[in-house]
Amino acid sequence: MKEDKAKQVPRTLIKNIAFFGDASVSESDPVYKDAFEVAKVLAKEGYTIVNGGGSGVMNASTQGAEVGEGKTLSVTFSPTDAPGFEGWYIGNITDVEIKTTNYIERMFKLLEHADCFIIFKGGSGTISEFGTAWVLAKIYFGHHKPFILFGDFWIEVIDCIKRNMNLDREELSVFEIVRKKENVLPTIRRFEKRLQSVDHKSDCKICVDRAFMK
Repeated sequence: MKEDKAKQVPRTLIKNIAFFGDASVSESDPVYKDAFEVAKVLAKEGYTIVNGGGSGVMNASTQGAEVGEGKTLSVTFSPTDAPGFEGWYIGNITDVEIKTTNYIERMFKLLEHADCFIIFKGGSGTISEFGTAWVLAKIYFGHHKPFILFGDFWIEVIDCIKRNMNLDREELSVFEIVRKKENVLPTIRRFEKRLQSVDHKSDCKICVDRAFMK
């Protein structure tokens, strides 16, 4: 009987949370401070914090996780022929580092090794991560990796996209805009409940196609 009850307990689907955002923000910037505080709270709750090993938001998430006594993982890339990329930051030291050879590999490794993403204000690199996370969530909906768009400015961004692009209900349901730090953890817990409620007993093609799933 105990074994049956144990099998009924939903397994945790969100364990690793990746932070995306501007690599150029300083420690005095509100975006840096928000990333630091969010990472600290999540680390205290047992989540592993994942980032690209760079400066700015990435470093903020590592530092916050350390204060929260949590685990950290970075996916790094030290460019030689990509001078426009921020590269690896010597001060961002994580518990585990995965080294990659190019930007594309780095981005997809970041997406692979996280179960959920928090996207802060950033530049074109952040836009690429946001877009890739979004399309993968649509393709693998039901097994998707949800994400949080952190900050008031995302309301205007998403409104503009909705007015000018062709989007369906499913792809608009894979993320939430969060405006306050204290709402991040409850949002992640809602994501978890939604993913655990998906019924995979019927004919689920994604259960067969394990692409992009650990």
